[in-house]
Amino acid sequence: MQDRIWYFHEGSDLRAYEWMGAHPASLDSDRGYVLTVWAPAAAAVSAVGDFNRWDPAATPMDRIHPSGIWRVLVPEARRYDRYRFWIRPETGDPVMKSDPFAFHAETRPASASILYGPGSFPWTDDDAIRRIRQAGSVPSPLSIYEVHPGSFRRHADGHPLDYRELARELGRHVREMGFTHVEFLPVMEHPLDESWGYQVTGFFAPTSRFGTPDDFRFLVDHLHGLGIGVILDWVPAHFPRDGHGLARFDGSCLYEYADPRLGEHAEWGTLVFDYSRPEVRSFLLSSANYWIESFHADGLRVDAVSSMLYRDYGRTDWLPNEQGGRENLEAIRFLQQLCDSLRSRYPGLLLMAEESTTFPGVTHSTESGGLGFTHKWNMGW
Repeated sequence: MQDRIWYFHEGSDLRAYEWMGAHPASLDSDRGYVLTVWAPAAAAVSAVGDFNRWDPAATPMDRIHPSGIWRVLVPEARRYDRYRFWIRPETGDPVMKSDPFAFHAETRPASASILYGPGSFPWTDDDAIRRIRQAGSVPSPLSIYEVHPGSFRRHADGHPLDYRELARELGRHVREMGFTHVEFLPVMEHPLDESWGYQVTGFFAPTSRFGTPDDFRFLVDHLHGLGIGVILDWVPAHFPRDGHGLARFDGSCLYEYADPRLGEHAEWGTLVFDYSRPEVRSFLLSSANYWIESFHADGLRVDAVSSMLYRDYGRTDWLPNEQGGRENLEAIRFLQQLCDSLRSRYPGLLLMAEESTTFPGVTHSTESGGLGFTHKWNMGW
């Protein structure tokens, strides 16, 4: 555990989801969970949920590391219980927060996390992944069908298709049309339908609007069985201010920059990740890796890269970097770290930057000073 904590605080943990968040205490039972959270500015933290009638006094967590890692075993907890973290800051009122590493969440407008272990989904796509990613490792034609899961087709009563229904309907359509890949607008949990998923609160949880995490795995597995690659929109540029989310998580600016000249997108009403903080980098690296490892994604389309690259993006009042320039140097280093770590780990993985400016070297190697993406998303067809 001490090694994992060290890597998390060093900013290089690609699998923090293996020990942070909520995990079954035993693989042989759906009862009993270990909960872990990072809250360095907290004076006290408790686990609250269906298992203790949401009583902050019932299940206090132990601070197991001076850096602010809190943990507790909850023997009474069972799969599908709702839960949150009750956090009392050093100063100010207590807050009730959802788990940043939650694998599942309630359907909006409810917002609690849901206990849901990583599971053992019966994947059947090993050979398909190999073929799809071999094609991605060399220059080859791509024909990508971009789709919002909730808008593709609806039932007669207006309800969207669930993940398993989407697998059949979308798979048939995409195959008949001859597309090589499907690119999903963000499927990560989000509170606002109108955002189309681009204001994420659950960076490890497929939205429950359309089913469970295993239902989404079924969708990916089915598309792979048809020879169709899967690309996911992923949003490391910002996050919403919703009270249950990452904003001022432990009473301090933990995930976001403290200075509003860096930490706010006024136009979008969102907060910007603090890329200078190693733990934030571990959080985001782990999120990206999780969607590839646990959901077998063949690529990520990284959203709003332009807003990450420039400190003055969408701002009239902004803070220059230490060299006096407008580039966000720590965000650039994070993107390089992201691309290097994922491309070395998953040969043939597609990493696409939605970058709408003339920033140089988006798809050049990091050794030559580039960002390391495999593609730049076409913004001006």
